[in-house]
Amino acid sequence: MKKHSLLHISEIVAGFVVGIVVVAPLAYAQDDVPASVPASESTTISWEVNGVKREAIVYAPTTATTTPAPLVFAFHGHGGSAKQFASGGKFQSAWPEAIVVYPQGLPTSGMTDPKGLKAGWQGRAGIEDDRDLKFFDAMLAGLKAQYKVDDRRIYSTGHSNGGGFTYLLWAQRGENFAAFGPSAAGMARGPTITPRPLIHIAGESDTVVPIAFQTRSMDAARSLNGCESEGKPWAQYCTEYPSKNGTPIVICLQPGGHKYYGKATELVVRFFKEHALPAADAVPAPTSPVASPATPPATR
Repeated sequence: MKKHSLLHISEIVAGFVVGIVVVAPLAYAQDDVPASVPASESTTISWEVNGVKREAIVYAPTTATTTPAPLVFAFHGHGGSAKQFASGGKFQSAWPEAIVVYPQGLPTSGMTDPKGLKAGWQGRAGIEDDRDLKFFDAMLAGLKAQYKVDDRRIYSTGHSNGGGFTYLLWAQRGENFAAFGPSAAGMARGPTITPRPLIHIAGESDTVVPIAFQTRSMDAARSLNGCESEGKPWAQYCTEYPSKNGTPIVICLQPGGHKYYGKATELVVRFFKEHALPAADAVPAPTSPVASPATPPATR
């Protein structure tokens, strides 16, 4: 697929040398995803990125070293943690055949955290020395060295600031992914990005990442992907907008607020299972210019 000129990503609330080491669990902050006991054992892997130790909780099926497996990155929100998103998001339970990675963010300033005491993700390219984009590069290279990753089925999801970082990955590393699934997040103006299938989950009553901004982001994504103006039902609260480019968008507008939607994981996993990158000889999608969404509000 070819690229369109549009959008850099930022989220309202919002590092690479590979060295794999199993380490002790992290210390975690609060998140807006309810905690519960993970369904299976996990491994914590660390990478050194620009001299800083970065970590992620990884769930991998026992067959992942011999059989190609999907790879899902799941990013927690600002003030949250990898541990809590693993416990509350449960992507490892919803898709046990996949390698699921919950990266841990670093202290990041935001609207409700001006001193940057809580963990989060860079909101746009070029800031914080691109520490989190470099972290992604290190994780991807390291995981491909350790496991048999299916290169056609790599995905990113995240809530709030983590959803904003998922949008940033679309803009900056989109060629690596088959689909994206941000929740309670938005995008801002930025560089050239590649059309990709997207499911965006939003709450009608969200006041942290205003629904008006999320709507503008979703509209811009639909334009980017060449989606049809008329959608069709896909699930409760969800509408699918087909695309002649093979890059549909599903918009799920649930009646709640900013809190992680209870069925978000189920919906995102269903969508991811429906989409894989085309074979290497597939014809690229055509390109066309689209309008950028409005400048986003300050980060949370």
